[in-house]
Amino acid sequence: MQVINIEAATYTVEEVAELLGLSRGNAYRAVRAGEIPAKRIGRRWVVPRSAFHAWLEDCQLPEAV
Repeated sequence: MQVINIEAATYTVEEVAELLGLSRGNAYRAVRAGEIPAKRIGRRWVVPRSAFHAWLEDCQLPEAV
C-alpha cells in the first residue's frame, strides 16, 4: 500500500489567503461560498493544489476601465 502525503497535495486556507493576498476571513468566506475550490475533511478545509492552480488559470480578470 502506497502512502500519499496529503499535505503536499493540498493547501490550507491560510496558505491560499497568503498566495492571493486575502485576509484569512475573506479566504474562508470564498471557500464556503464555493468561489475557491476546496474540500471539507471533518472540520478542516483543504484546497487541492491541482484544483487551485486550474481555478487560478481560469479566473477572469476584470477589464480595465
